[in-house]
Amino acid sequence: MEKYVIAFIVGGFICAAVQVLMEKTKLMPGRIMVLLVCAGAVLGAVGLYQPFTDWAGAGATVPLLGFGNVLWKGIKEAVDNDGALGLFKGGFTAGAVGCSAALIFGYLCSLICNPKMKK
Repeated sequence: MEKYVIAFIVGGFICAAVQVLMEKTKLMPGRIMVLLVCAGAVLGAVGLYQPFTDWAGAGATVPLLGFGNVLWKGIKEAVDNDGALGLFKGGFTAGAVGCSAALIFGYLCSLICNPKMKK
């Protein structure tokens, strides 16, 4: 039960911090998303993201920070195995499952919920 509470609080804090960035700065949402992905990759590269993930669980892996870290891990592993070619294929390999799942479940939800376009 304790892990669920920590994950909820950490994920909520990350989302609240992003909301503050959106409200209090002139940064566009797309730039904030890129900032989060890059921050996750940098934190993974310097070795800070894995201990954070071990402590926070899904609260740290689900937001875009976690996606940046997944890309970093994939690139690092691919470069170790394939050399410079890994720079180009590592991120795609590591992120493919998450992106595919998001697309598939998003499509299934659209079939169930019958979404409508905003006017």
